[in-house]
Amino acid sequence: MYSKIIIATDLSEASDHIIECVQDLKKFGTKEAVLFHALGIRYLQDMRYELARDAEPVLQKQTQMLESFGYTVKTHIATGSVASEIWDFAKKENASLVVIGTHGRGLAFDVLLGGEAHKIIHGMKKPLLVIRLALVEGKEHTCTADCLSIGRPVLFATDFSDTAELAFTYLEKMAESGAQKATLLHVQSKSRIEKHLKDRLDEFNAIDTERLEMLRDRLIAKGMKDVKIMLTYGMPVEEIIKASKENDYSMIVMGAQGRSLVKNVFVGSVSWNVLQNSPHPVLLVPALK
Repeated sequence: MYSKIIIATDLSEASDHIIECVQDLKKFGTKEAVLFHALGIRYLQDMRYELARDAEPVLQKQTQMLESFGYTVKTHIATGSVASEIWDFAKKENASLVVIGTHGRGLAFDVLLGGEAHKIIHGMKKPLLVIRLALVEGKEHTCTADCLSIGRPVLFATDFSDTAELAFTYLEKMAESGAQKATLLHVQSKSRIEKHLKDRLDEFNAIDTERLEMLRDRLIAKGMKDVKIMLTYGMPVEEIIKASKENDYSMIVMGAQGRSLVKNVFVGSVSWNVLQNSPHPVLLVPALK
């Protein structure tokens, strides 16, 4: 499913945690990992070789970590910023997935990538796995991460848009690769329904329950054993985050755009806010362009 992944690293301890957290991607068919480090000195050529040389020992250590998981590994050092170079590099490498880490908190205080995460997310051109890092209280610059685990359920949040359908195909591939548990969540948006359509809520619930059941049947046909459906009423972001905090999910899978997408804004407000607040890794699948 993700035969080649690119992992953005800033050579910090936080990057080590991100690398530890992708171990189970091997079970989804990942064979090759590329460590991507950006120097951010496009116009400071005199420093390029010195900084690249200083980065080599850490990249070698991180390479050995990934090799111990069974990956074939190579490294790439870019001279510009992560956000300006990673997607072009991912396209050149024909990568299946890009992995980054963020501290969250509005994505304004990124532990990894020096504040570049929000730029990377808004420029995404391929599926992006964002792993949430949590600072350890009382220990400056020390963090932990919630890692992927094929044994834990996946939360799939859908608004039944075309992009959500595309994201669902990735969940189907996970089922084919051995993932056994998932929860399919749709939120009846209170802001859409409350004012003029409340009297039709039962009708909407019946229609969307049938849609969720059809998705469940597709996963079962792919070999998944335990698939739950969840239909709630409220604000989509709040309901998705509530579900994620009440259950020990491996990750949240969702489309990067939804039906309410504002024209020319690539990441929809729901997916953006889930990224900011989810305690679990989030896999965002972009719309076809």
